[in-house]
Amino acid sequence: MENADQRKLLSALSHGAIFLSSTLVAVAIPIAILFTTEDSVVKANARESLNFHINLYIYGLIAAMLTVVIIGFPLLMILGLISFIMPIIAIVQILGSPDQPYRYPFIFRLV
Repeated sequence: MENADQRKLLSALSHGAIFLSSTLVAVAIPIAILFTTEDSVVKANARESLNFHINLYIYGLIAAMLTVVIIGFPLLMILGLISFIMPIIAIVQILGSPDQPYRYPFIFRLV
């Protein structure tokens, strides 16, 4: 496998891991990719994917706490849509230009 193909595969896998499971498996895949690869673009994509996962968990917790007030349910639905649409956009961007890491908009970068 060429380096560009491997870069596309690992980067897409780190962003698409959210579709595999909503448990720790979704977070473990980007962590494993982050520690096993030497490619700086793949590492940047794995870091960005981890940040997106962490942000989703934080926003989900806040929205779940807000279900006491009526606004929590619509926020959870919007969060569900975002968690489905944004990784698809990231994968499409990565496959189009594998030499640039994708950055999710409006997230806090903790990792």
